[in-house]
Amino acid sequence: MSDKRTIQIAQEIGHAASEFIARESNRGSLITVTRTELSSDQKHATIFLSVLPRDHEDEALLFVKRRTTDFREYLRQHTRFGHIPHIEVVLDEGEKNRQRIDDLTR
Repeated sequence: MSDKRTIQIAQEIGHAASEFIARESNRGSLITVTRTELSSDQKHATIFLSVLPRDHEDEALLFVKRRTTDFREYLRQHTRFGHIPHIEVVLDEGEKNRQRIDDLTR
């Protein structure tokens, strides 16, 4: 994900994902988009999430994955992308590890 345009598209997808999740979630947990990666051919995007409280991670991830088709439609309506990439949603293990280290150092 090196060229400037790819980075801009990834950021726009991440911002749109944050808005979509804020609108569509039941607010039973805090779902945050931590980062978005886009393949160099711009056909595949990976959205990384963190969820609080942690015991709601599986439920929140399942919710977002079920709504992927709706999110792609949201992107179609709210962006000017010529092609909407395939979206994959995963938990951000790096963020989870950082939070664990913070907890241990307190």
